[in-house]
Amino acid sequence: MTEFVRQFDWTGLLSLLQRIMGVLVCLTVHETCHGLAAYALGDPTAKRMRRLSFNPLHHIDWFGLAAMVICGFGWAKPVPVDMRYFKNPKSGMAVTALAGPVSNFLLALALLFGASLVGRYAPVNSVMVWLLDFCLRTAVLSIGLGLFNLIPIPPLDGSKILFSVLPEGAYYTLMRYERYGMAVLLLLVWLDVGGQYLSNAIYAVYLWMAGLFF
Repeated sequence: MTEFVRQFDWTGLLSLLQRIMGVLVCLTVHETCHGLAAYALGDPTAKRMRRLSFNPLHHIDWFGLAAMVICGFGWAKPVPVDMRYFKNPKSGMAVTALAGPVSNFLLALALLFGASLVGRYAPVNSVMVWLLDFCLRTAVLSIGLGLFNLIPIPPLDGSKILFSVLPEGAYYTLMRYERYGMAVLLLLVWLDVGGQYLSNAIYAVYLWMAGLFF
C-alpha cells in the first residue's frame, strides 16, 4: 500500500481536480448571472426554481460537465427564462444572454487580479503554486467560455443577442428552431471548424487581460 501511494500520479490527480473545479466555477457564474439578469428585468422564473445560486449542484449537467473537462466543450443546465415577463421581450432576452459571457470576462479579470496578488505577496510553497496555477488556468477557461458563447449559433448566447435586431416574425421563427442548433454546433465542434480562430481569440484576450495586472 505504501508503494502504491508513493507511485500514484498525485500530480495528474490534482491537475484533474483543478480543471473540474475551474469548470464548475466558470459554468456556475455564467448560469447564475443569466438568472440574475432575468430577475433584474422582472422574470422570477429562475428564482422560483432556485437557480439564483452560486451552488454548482443547482446548475450541473453531469454529461455536459464531463464533456467540458475532457473535451473543452460542455454545458450546464440552462437557466429557465420566461421572456413574457420582460417589458421588451427581445431586448430582455439579449441582455439576459449577454450577462453570461460578460460574467465570464469579469471572472477572468478577478482571477488574474488574484493571481497577481498571489504571485507578488504569497509565500512560495506548493499550495500557493497550485492556487496561482488554478487562477491562471481558470481565467483561460472563463475567457474561452465567454467567447464561445458569443458565437451566433443557437442555442448559444450570441444567437439571442444577434436575433434581437431581427424583425418580430423572423425572431420568433428562429427561436422556435433553436433546439436544432445544438446538432449543428456539435457537428462544427467535432469537425473543429473555426477552432483555431477561437483559440487565437482566447489567447489574445488573455494576454490583454493579463497585461493589466502583470
